[in-house]
Amino acid sequence: MQHPVEPELAHTRTTPLHWLAVAAALCAVISLSSAFQPDEADATTHHAGAKPSPRAPARPVPAPDAALATYPLTCPTPPGEKAKPPTLAEHVAGDLDGDGSPETVALVHCAAGSGNPPEGLYVLTRTAAEKKPRVVATLLDPAEQRTVEELTIHRGEVRASVLGYSSLDVPRCCPDVHQATAWAWHGKRFTRTSPGAPAGDGLA
Repeated sequence: MQHPVEPELAHTRTTPLHWLAVAAALCAVISLSSAFQPDEADATTHHAGAKPSPRAPARPVPAPDAALATYPLTCPTPPGEKAKPPTLAEHVAGDLDGDGSPETVALVHCAAGSGNPPEGLYVLTRTAAEKKPRVVATLLDPAEQRTVEELTIHRGEVRASVLGYSSLDVPRCCPDVHQATAWAWHGKRFTRTSPGAPAGDGLA
């Protein structure tokens, strides 16, 4: 007797009643699984809430107002007269220390009837919580008996033409020494690139 190559599996034969039972079971499974699925709105909200939002970058603090600062320069006062604050001659603003917020460089001097009074050159800064700026560096001390022209800030460097006198015989109205000078921030203090004593304290 010859046997077929693939034996007949009698239990695999299906009937219409079998297929109806399978279909009913599938419908039950689908209905049950959908009952445990969150709706689309809930799923989107959960996903959006789980994703951390990027932190907004800090806004730069506006440049300090040079007119509001108190400068370490005491002007001589005639007897019987009220002391006057130094005169703000000029100011420029720019980011000197690379923190993204500008500093202000202010040029001040005492009022004088004639001639060129000695001037002080100061760096001002302030934090977001402060309204009044602070003097944090002295670039040019009035004791040096110098005046300043062409004050600018270029690429984080303070630049100016510093005027002085070659001798005591030169009239104070007419400086005869003109020196291009620059100050730059180097981590802890400002350094002056022109010859002379180092200028400035550290930024605070």
